[in-house]
Parts: sequence; structure tokens; C-alpha cells
Amino acid sequence: MKLSSRPNFLLELDWILILLYLLLVITGWFAIYATTFSTEQIALINLTTHYGKQLVWIGFSLIIIVFIFSLEASVFEKYSSILYIISLLMLLGLFIFGKTINGQTAWYSFGGFSLQPSEFVKATTALAVAKIMGDNLFNIKKLSDLRNVLIILIIPLILIMLQPDFGSAIIYFSFIFVLLRAGLSIQLFVSLFVIMLIFISTIKLGIKSTLITSLSLIGIFFFYAYKREKMFFRKYWHYVIGTVLLVFILIFSGDLVYKKMLKPHHKDRLVLWLRLEKDPSKIKTLKRSFGFNNDQSIKTIASGGLTGKGFLEGDRTNGKFVPEQHTDYIFSTIGEEFGFLGSSFVIILFVLLILRILQKAEMQKSKFSRIYGYGVASIFFVHFAINIGMVLDLLPTVGIPLPFFSYGGSSLWGFTILLFIFIKLDANKANEF
Repeated sequence: MKLSSRPNFLLELDWILILLYLLLVITGWFAIYATTFSTEQIALINLTTHYGKQLVWIGFSLIIIVFIFSLEASVFEKYSSILYIISLLMLLGLFIFGKTINGQTAWYSFGGFSLQPSEFVKATTALAVAKIMGDNLFNIKKLSDLRNVLIILIIPLILIMLQPDFGSAIIYFSFIFVLLRAGLSIQLFVSLFVIMLIFISTIKLGIKSTLITSLSLIGIFFFYAYKREKMFFRKYWHYVIGTVLLVFILIFSGDLVYKKMLKPHHKDRLVLWLRLEKDPSKIKTLKRSFGFNNDQSIKTIASGGLTGKGFLEGDRTNGKFVPEQHTDYIFSTIGEEFGFLGSSFVIILFVLLILRILQKAEMQKSKFSRIYGYGVASIFFVHFAINIGMVLDLLPTVGIPLPFFSYGGSSLWGFTILLFIFIKLDANKANEF
């Protein structure tokens, strides 16, 4: 791999993105410190504590950044396919050498250190997608080209689901935004949204109510279509029949998936999220089991009020009311100790990061760099939106970390690699033609 040697490289870096990264990482470390702090352990670098380990991971992240900056930008496009294949082999290796934690075979264990390959596959997949879509002959509306992109996305998605890690698998649906930006018909996105809506409605309202509602809406749509064009049913009768049949299939298959295919804990999470259970005693039982984290998280955030209780002053955080608060539920610490204002500050930082990536992506001369930028922004957006939505009980519980906040070396390194490859590509745009 060729090393970068441009003397004015530092001037070409986007220091706004780097500043946002540093603010998020530093704020995230303070949040982890608050969740695991003990008066008996005051040393910052103490490998028996989560905040001590996270500080070490941050140090290694800086080494990773220097390494990425030392490479020529062309390396990432040239070797994107190789990096993607290596990352897939790392996922496959888990089924032989992986360590199972909480029912998921998602880690390699080296003594006291664990590595989660799925955190790095996001970056390599984004590179592989950018490579294939960056070809000047690529046409998103050409079935064979679209198929090739979907294959790249589906392979890691399936391997991660087999671990099983459904939270990490969801992230690969974020690439729908990349495909839409590249010219994929918006109708596909709308269709996927409607399918999801029918599935949720079937669980929430039942087959009969969902069927009546869906057919009524379809009937209204076709009626207005007939009013505009009297020959509508004669010309498009096959679409009418196909639509009605598809609705029947979706509703009955959705009910089948929910009742026969979902595991009990998945059902319980949907029951809580959709407020399906009406019996107060059963609701209380569910909240004490599958909904315990969400219930405690909401109470912890609400207790912070407008300005919060102050750093290290959160009694619910200190009392360990939220299990595993330093990982997926880290945002509840911000809510309690820094309140609505502190939570808003963190959300603004993430929004600025995503908007800045999109802005810089639009400015890229290289199609490869531009598409990779879209992928980076999409991944960060889905992680950010789902994690905070989950913590606020707006979305069902899934294991998705909050970028740069949730504890873990693999997570921090994966997001660092994802972002700084783009920063490197952006810094190189002045040399592209």
C-alpha cells in the first residue's frame, strides 16, 4: 500500500468533521466514566474499569487515524474488494473460532480482549458499494447492476443474522438511502414503508381490521383513478387484482411471521412497543423483564429535567438502575446528568456531523468518494436514530450502539475507520480530475 506524502495534507483536512468527532468521543467518554465511576477507583487508566479501557481504545483510535492519513486515498478504492472479502472471512471465522456472549457468536476473544468483526464490515461494505456504484457504466435502473449491489449488501447481512445479531443486521438497510440518492425509484422506498406499515398494523389491529382498512384505502385510490380516467379498470385490471392479492398475502404472512416465526422475546418486545397488552399486571411483569431497560432508561432521562443533576450526580446512574447503561443505553446518562439541554447538545452534534458529511459528499469530484460519503452518512443516521429512539421507547429494543458513545473498542474503531476514510478521501479531492 502506497503512503501519502503531500506536504499540505493537514491544510486539506476537514477540521470541522474532526472537531465534531473529538467532541463526540470526549463527551462519550465522560458519559462512560459517569456510568462506571467509583470512589474506590480514581485512576483514569485503570484496565479493571470500563472508562479506563475506553480511554485505551481512544488512544488506539488515534493510531488508526494516523495510519489512515498515511495512506494514499487511491488505496481505499483500489483495495476495496479485497478489504470486503477479508471482512466477510472474519465473519465466517466466527462460526468456527467465535466466542458466544448472551446467545450471540459475534466476537473473537484474545485473552481478556474481544473483537467484534461486524463493526468493521460496515466500512468495508460501504467501500465495496462505492466501488461498484462508482463505475461510470453503472446504472441503478439496470437490473443486473442493482442485483450486484444487493448481493454485496445481502451477504454480510445474512452472516450477521446467523450469529444472530439482528441489531447489527438492520444497519445494512441504511444503504437504501444511498440507492435512492443514486436514482433508485422512490416507489421502492414507499413500497417497503407500506409493507412495514401493514406488518405493524396486522400485529396491532389484527387481520380483520387491517384488511378492512387496507381494502378501503385501495378502494378510495382506485375510485379517484377511475374518476380521472374512465378506462382505468379496463386498462389496468391486472394491477388492481395484483394489488389486492398482494395486500392479502402481506397481511396473512405478517400474522404468520408474528405468531409462528418470531421468538418469544421478540414478541414480548413488540407487545411492549405497540402497547398490545391491556392487563396492568401483565404489563408490569413485561416491564420487569424484557422492558426493564427501556422503563428504567425513560425514568432516568425524565429525572434529569431541563438542566440535569450535574456530572457524577445522577443518583439513578450511580445506583445502576439501567442495566448495561455504558453500552446501548448510554444516552440515558446524558439525559439524567445534563438534562434536556445536554441531550439536545449531543443530538445537535450528531445532526451536524451527518449534515456535514452529506455536504462534503456532494462536493466530491470522484463518484467513488461521493457514494462512500452517502454510505457513511446513512450508517451514522440509522445508528443515531434507532439508538436514541430505542432509549426513548419510540422504537423496539435492538442491540445498536450509539456511535462514539457506547462502550467498546470494536465499536469505536469501526466508526472511526468509517469516518476517517471519508475525511481522507475528501482531503484528496483537490488532486482528482
